[in-house]
Amino acid sequence: MLRELDTDDGFELRESPGKGEGIFATQPFKVGDTVMVGIIEEVLSGNHTHASQISENEYVLHAGLISKVNHSCDPNCGIRVNETGAHDFIARKDISLNEEITFDYAMRNYTIDHFPQQCMCGSKRCYGRIAGWQDLPDEKKKEYEGFVAPYLLELDAKHSCDKG
Repeated sequence: MLRELDTDDGFELRESPGKGEGIFATQPFKVGDTVMVGIIEEVLSGNHTHASQISENEYVLHAGLISKVNHSCDPNCGIRVNETGAHDFIARKDISLNEEITFDYAMRNYTIDHFPQQCMCGSKRCYGRIAGWQDLPDEKKKEYEGFVAPYLLELDAKHSCDKG
């Protein structure tokens, strides 16, 4: 089993069945708790599998284990942009001890086109593929309210004006 040495943060890296590695809770979290604090490690030249979008045309790589958090179509965490512009992971559901910490990649990236066609999250609410924010149905966007990066909402507004 893969393990990080320091589990004081409330999470650790482990093997995730069918997914490779994942991040698992070493303590319970309640809705609204900050599960992981984002720190920007590097500004990137474009979007890729571990890139986090921080504005319309800016992408970064987060330090630490944030890049190891797996996608779910029914995630237990969402995104909140912190004072540095990085993404904190916030519990949107109660998370129990040893539960895998997940988020929907659409909560941070407007477009996603670099994952296999078939989503492998295993959720009962899986929508079949990993999509960007622009491709989510309106009801899913409403469900994620308060747990997504604000620039995604700004991009939605901008693109709806472009169409109108």
